[in-house]
Amino acid sequence: MIRLERWTPWVFVVIWSSGFVVAKYAFEHSDPLFFLGIRLLIAAAILAAITLAFGQTLRLNRNQLVISLILGVTLQGLYLGGVWEAIANGSPAGIASVITSTQPIFVSILAFILLKEGLKRNQIAGLILGFAGVVLVLFPALSERGTMTQLSLALLILGLSGSTSATLIQKKYGNISPLLSGTTFQFLFAGLILTAISIATDRTFIEWNIQTSLAMAWAIIVTSIIAVLALLWMLQRGSAAKVSALLYLVPPMTSVQAWILFDEKLNAQTVIGIAMTALGVALVQRS
Repeated sequence: MIRLERWTPWVFVVIWSSGFVVAKYAFEHSDPLFFLGIRLLIAAAILAAITLAFGQTLRLNRNQLVISLILGVTLQGLYLGGVWEAIANGSPAGIASVITSTQPIFVSILAFILLKEGLKRNQIAGLILGFAGVVLVLFPALSERGTMTQLSLALLILGLSGSTSATLIQKKYGNISPLLSGTTFQFLFAGLILTAISIATDRTFIEWNIQTSLAMAWAIIVTSIIAVLALLWMLQRGSAAKVSALLYLVPPMTSVQAWILFDEKLNAQTVIGIAMTALGVALVQRS
C-alpha cells in the first residue's frame, strides 16, 4: 500500500497530461462536446461492469446520488467540457493549460478557509515556485499572438471553477459514496448532460476512423477511468492542497509529450521550468 501511495501521483500526472494530446487527435474528426458525452457514457458502462465484477452494489442513497451529480457536473462537465470547448474555439493549448494549472492556488486558499486544512510556509513557497515554473515553461505560448477570444477565456475560467469546486467537494463529501459506484454515476450524469446539450444544439458530428477510435479508447480507459479513479482515491487519502499541487506538473509533462509525439521544441527554458515546477510540488507534498 505504501508503494502504491508513492507511485500513484506520478503515474497520474503522466496519464492526466495525455488528455491534451488526446484532445488534439479527437478534434480533427469530431465535435468536442459530443465526443466527451459518448466517452463518459461508455466509461460509465465499463465502470458499472467493473463495480459489479468486484461484487459491489451500484445502489446509492439520495445524498450519494446528489454528490455524484455535483461532482459529475463540476469535474467532468465544467472542467473537461470547458477546456475542450475553449481549445475548439481558438484557445492555444498552452494558454488553456497554464490557466487551469492555477487551480492549486485557489484550492489551497479555499481549503484553508473552508476545510480548515493547514498550510505551512514551505507549502506556500512550493505553490508559488510551482506556478512560476509553469509560467516559465509556457511563456512562449503566452507571448504569441493567438486566436484567444473572450468566449474561450470565459470557458477556461468556467473549467477552472469546475475543477476547483470538484476538488473541494470531493475532499469534504466524497467519502460518503463508494469509489467505484460513485464515479460510475459521475460519468453517467455528465455524459447524459453533455450528450443532451450536443443533440439540442445539433452538434453530433463524429467521424469514426482509426484515429478517432484510438483517441476514444485512450480517453475512456486511461484518462477517464484510470486517471479519475486515481485522482479521487488520492483525494480520499491526502489533503486537497497536496493533491491539487500535482496539477502543476501537467503543463510541463504535456510539453514533454508534445516534444516526443509532435516534435515540438523543448528548450533550456522549458527544462528549467520543469525543474522549478517539480521542486515546487515536492515542497507542497512534504507534510
